[in-house]
Amino acid sequence: MNVFEIEGLFSLVVEVILLGVKIYAFVSCLRYTAEAYSAANKLTKPAWGIILGLGLVIQVVMAGSSPINLINLAFTIAAFVYLADVRPALASLTRRR
Repeated sequence: MNVFEIEGLFSLVVEVILLGVKIYAFVSCLRYTAEAYSAANKLTKPAWGIILGLGLVIQVVMAGSSPINLINLAFTIAAFVYLADVRPALASLTRRR
């Protein structure tokens, strides 16, 4: 096993983990009502759905390229912002549907 194989394996592991995070954030986004987003004073449900869905689609389309490119990094940060800020605010206001 050489350095390039290790780098490729590490890159694959990172890509799969980031894909899982984006899938989880997108599905979580769809489970709350639009009114909950307004009540939590956050960006609207369609806006978060588009951001997270587009990030998910781009990651799938760009599979095999570096998981740490600029576009993928931006959508990964958006998914983490949703999970760290928006989702807890939504969860504190309402039940999931």
